[in-house]
Amino acid sequence: MKELRLMKGNEALAEAAIRAGTDAYFGYPITPQSEIIEYLMHENPVDRTGMVVLQAESEIAAINMVYGAAACGKKAMTSSSSPGISLKQEGLSYIAGAELPCLVANIVRGGPGLGTIQPSQSDYFQAVKGGGHGDYKLIVLAPATVQETVDFVKLGYELAFKYRNPVMILSDGIIGQMMEKVELFEQMPRENKDYDWATTGKKPGKDSVIVTSLQLKSEDQEKVNLRLQEKYREIEKNEVMYETYDCEDAEYLFAAFGSCARITRKAMEMARKKGIKVGLVRPISLYPFPTDAIYELGSKVKGILSVEMNAGQMVEDVKLAVNGKTKVEHFGRFGGVIPSPEEILNALETKIIGG
Repeated sequence: MKELRLMKGNEALAEAAIRAGTDAYFGYPITPQSEIIEYLMHENPVDRTGMVVLQAESEIAAINMVYGAAACGKKAMTSSSSPGISLKQEGLSYIAGAELPCLVANIVRGGPGLGTIQPSQSDYFQAVKGGGHGDYKLIVLAPATVQETVDFVKLGYELAFKYRNPVMILSDGIIGQMMEKVELFEQMPRENKDYDWATTGKKPGKDSVIVTSLQLKSEDQEKVNLRLQEKYREIEKNEVMYETYDCEDAEYLFAAFGSCARITRKAMEMARKKGIKVGLVRPISLYPFPTDAIYELGSKVKGILSVEMNAGQMVEDVKLAVNGKTKVEHFGRFGGVIPSPEEILNALETKIIGG
């Protein structure tokens, strides 16, 4: 039975992980996502579902524990915030190279360096371009509400196992710390499937499986890369997600994701009260990016303002999508500063309309 609760974003994500049938969570505390591991420790889900929760000795250890559990065909998850995700990049590259499913949540804070504990969106490049080494991609989902945070845990596992690929929920300190009403899905059982790609030991009728991302022959490594690229094209074909608001008669367009989209939607309402016909496109999947949709929208408007809590990252993908069809500019606050609707509207008027 579905259940309504008032929950903080981080705690809702943790509860969703239990209900999604997660086999194992490995993590390490870091603000502003520490409530995830704290909630899991408090709930002690081993008594509810048999789910293992372990605080590793470091972020590097945590992601490699995820690698091991994923290699066994288990639903494995970790979470962190920006500097911690940086430490996990080598492990994520290994997991992607070995074609294993897992779920990673990044509750982004301001950087670079240790930065600040305040919210930011400055990990966009790291998430969608592949922050580790090699030609690989993560599937990246960007929630704008606590409800979407819950829903994307379940969806994230579905996509991870469908494509045998890591999935990242790219959230931030606003959504992680805010409280909203959420509808929790029913408890799902932990699965005990015997995947043919999983290393579960030699069994009757099944050969031993070796999970690795290492190929000593360059020709073999090229075959792996070609297979990965084919998989990414399939993801780009089938898994694009986005929302639009008031774009039917729009002369201008905002582009924003995650919590910034919520603030920008208010700016859009303020603009329309002033007679400025502006719409909003919100990419939900940051990879795969809604390139075709933004191209079509961009060909019908006089300009697009990409609103982000960073120095300008998603704006590059918006420009590539538009392909010169219209003017594209960026407005952002960074280092943990949250833009106001008034600032966003002013940026539209000065950079796009009057620029």
